[in-house]
Amino acid sequence: MVGGMLRRVILAALFGVLGCRSLSAQTSPTTVPTSPPPGHSPAPGLAPGKAGALPSVTVLGSRDVQGILGGEVRTIANESMGRIVDVIVDGEGRPRAAIIDFGGFLGVGSRKIAVDWKALHFVPAASKRYGIVLELSREQVKAAPEYKEGQPIVVLGASGNLEPLP
Repeated sequence: MVGGMLRRVILAALFGVLGCRSLSAQTSPTTVPTSPPPGHSPAPGLAPGKAGALPSVTVLGSRDVQGILGGEVRTIANESMGRIVDVIVDGEGRPRAAIIDFGGFLGVGSRKIAVDWKALHFVPAASKRYGIVLELSREQVKAAPEYKEGQPIVVLGASGNLEPLP
């Protein structure tokens, strides 16, 4: 009963936002606070934002954000470095490294390499020169050890140095 009511509130909030502005014309994220339906009150002792309270809804314009998994990574010299296949985050959810499927042809002979998140630069879609740029050379990445899940992660730093993740 509560789940269905929550679903209706979220849908109503989304339709309200979509009715007010077009997603294609939206230039910045919009957060819409949801409010409980009339006559509904949150469980005693729950403040907004706590478990059991109604969530807010954020609408992101498709021109403002991009997914990066599978995104092609290139060097500043426009050499293809491979594609991002995973992102390693720390205990607080901050990105620490990107795993790039490097080298090979059609998946044959490729290796996964962990590169420092700070070595990646995300070019805005408007300028679209490259998209995702790695500030390391092909030779630096080629010399890095392979990333293997379940083993200690050795990250290739922005300066070309190898650094273990803590």
